[in-house]
Amino acid sequence: MVRNRPAERLRAVGFTEIGTSAMVRAMTRPIPSLSEIRAGGKPAVARALTLIETAHGSEGLARLLDEATANPKADVIGLTGPPGVGKSTLTNALIARARAEGRSVGVVAVDPSSRFTGGALLGDRTRLRTDPEDQGVFVRSMAARDRLGGLSDHAVAAIVLMRAVYDLVLVESVGIGQSEGDIASVADTVLLCIQPGSGDSLQFMKAGVMELPDVVCVTKADMGDPARRALADVAGALTLASHGPDDWIAPVVMVSSTAGTGLDELAAAVAAHAAWLDAAGRRAVLRAAQARDWVADAIRVRFGLRGLAAVAAVSAPAGEGPFGAIRRLDGVLGARLSGGP
Repeated sequence: MVRNRPAERLRAVGFTEIGTSAMVRAMTRPIPSLSEIRAGGKPAVARALTLIETAHGSEGLARLLDEATANPKADVIGLTGPPGVGKSTLTNALIARARAEGRSVGVVAVDPSSRFTGGALLGDRTRLRTDPEDQGVFVRSMAARDRLGGLSDHAVAAIVLMRAVYDLVLVESVGIGQSEGDIASVADTVLLCIQPGSGDSLQFMKAGVMELPDVVCVTKADMGDPARRALADVAGALTLASHGPDDWIAPVVMVSSTAGTGLDELAAAVAAHAAWLDAAGRRAVLRAAQARDWVADAIRVRFGLRGLAAVAAVSAPAGEGPFGAIRRLDGVLGARLSGGP
């Protein structure tokens, strides 16, 4: 293998989804600071999110994302649930409510990927009704790519960046299943949406599903009896889990986004969970664990179990952020795989 060729070296550290000329330009393109992005409004945010894909693996981007990791502003709410449950309609309602309260909102809508282009298949932006002139709302659709858990590494980076810019970040995931728990790795509050009459009662009993949510929302509450039966089924499933005295127990609320009912109760449940997180430093503990998970997941995906074993033997520099760690370990393991020292 020829060593030190720019294209080969760039591919070794993760530049696998863009052309060689674009990779070279990305390495020399100036990366804005977090303060510049905050001051630059929606155009600056859009350019920064583009850099997450085109400058993936660069030192400047890693510095920016680590700065964003260390300076969060937003509460992050992750919405998940089966397709058709009404996640987009509920997201619309949450956006409108936050804007009425004067809070800025960033939305990351994660869609299934096209088998042919790798891009977002459905394009959730088409289902979210936002005013393009409103500088306080920014929506970005992103593809899940080949991730069963629903969030690609680009989506995680986008959420981290938007978390440092906006007051509230909403993450609408592809959907939930027993292997689709990535939403918990980025959200402060996981909101599980349940549709009445969907036949999901047995699904509620599966530990992998019911361990995820911090708040459960039965959508389409205007359906009446089916909605009340769904609420009872979910509440019953939640009682099967064991809880310690200090554990959070997920409340269950019924919401009709179209009728505008139940939104006050949902907001109160989310606020109660946020207050619980802020007590005794739980939010800081949660986010530190999430950052560790991002590093382990990135190395697992790119280098597998052998990479994780090699990482365990490498000491991390003091104060290193998760994105800097990913870039450093990318370089170390990429060089080994390509025959370097």
